[in-house]
Amino acid sequence: MYTTGLVLAAGASRRLGQPKQLLAYRDGTILGTTLKMAKSCGFDQVIVTLGGASQEIRDTVELDGVEVVENHDYSSGCSSSISAALSAVDPRSDGIVLLLGDQPDVTPLVVRSFIAGVDGAPLGVCLYADGRGHPFWFSRGLFGELATLHGDKAVWKILESGRHEVTEVHQVGPVPFDVDTWDDYERLLAHSGAVPS
Repeated sequence: MYTTGLVLAAGASRRLGQPKQLLAYRDGTILGTTLKMAKSCGFDQVIVTLGGASQEIRDTVELDGVEVVENHDYSSGCSSSISAALSAVDPRSDGIVLLLGDQPDVTPLVVRSFIAGVDGAPLGVCLYADGRGHPFWFSRGLFGELATLHGDKAVWKILESGRHEVTEVHQVGPVPFDVDTWDDYERLLAHSGAVPS
């Protein structure tokens, strides 16, 4: 199965007041850690969407081996990033694994077990101990629907619409932290034992 990893990292970080993608994490940045993880998962293609702070990210984060898609409409929500990225998905790809650029503690083991678990199903989601969370899987047959979404959290509406059978792949532990606020960032650091450099 030909698989594309899509990392969403175009947000403007309005609640933080500075680019969350570039916050220090482990030996680099939050986005750098996420992309390093994505590149180690064995995807046939890795795409990252940039928007807010795009040039700063390009100047700071290692983007070798990753296809960059600029989302000029990033302020309208993450759905615009998905729409922008779909045209860059390789025609051979059977679907996309959707990853959040501000969720650096998702592991390659989680991603690989998830891909094996969805096994080409139309739609898949990770089921953690405390509920559903990323990564998500969308097969090529759903690209048309993805392209019409608007705003934030719109992919959840597809998952919860009842129009498609959803394959849940069980994962160990809670949903990995993502970062929207300073409290989220501090919680991420405390949980992982990471210390900002």
